[in-house]
Amino acid sequence: MSSETHTGRRTGTGAGLADWQAGVIGGLVGGAVMGAMITVMMRPVIVGAIPALYGLAPPPNGLAGWVVHMSHSAVLGVVFAAILSGGLASYGHSVGASTVAGLVYGVVLWAVLAALVMPIWLGAVGFANAPPFPNFALPGSLPAHAVYGLVLGVLYPFLR
Repeated sequence: MSSETHTGRRTGTGAGLADWQAGVIGGLVGGAVMGAMITVMMRPVIVGAIPALYGLAPPPNGLAGWVVHMSHSAVLGVVFAAILSGGLASYGHSVGASTVAGLVYGVVLWAVLAALVMPIWLGAVGFANAPPFPNFALPGSLPAHAVYGLVLGVLYPFLR
């Protein structure tokens, strides 16, 4: 008679991180790439609008913008991990499926958070340069959000 002990640790070629840890790291790397894009393409967003969400004024405040942006990136990476470890678990195991899921996730984040929530939030805190609601202006921040999702989606299965 033999017995097996399971440690709960996955085997494979990934880094072996817990799902949420992979989400945090993937989110931070994706956030860094996205933040660099926003800094180059839409500097007023990272130095003004993002810190204004939390009343971190007076703008411009690039450091506060980056801290808030990277915090959002980490938290949203964990949300991605929760989605892929829950009902869409099959998408978290292959790089191709996870990449597609990441791209879709980035576009959804843009449509919901950047285009709908952010204009309302900035208006509510009295930010003078709040974008109109809804803010589906193209290209806007869509490419940056798509890249965030792509990087997160590519890294996630390797980190797990």
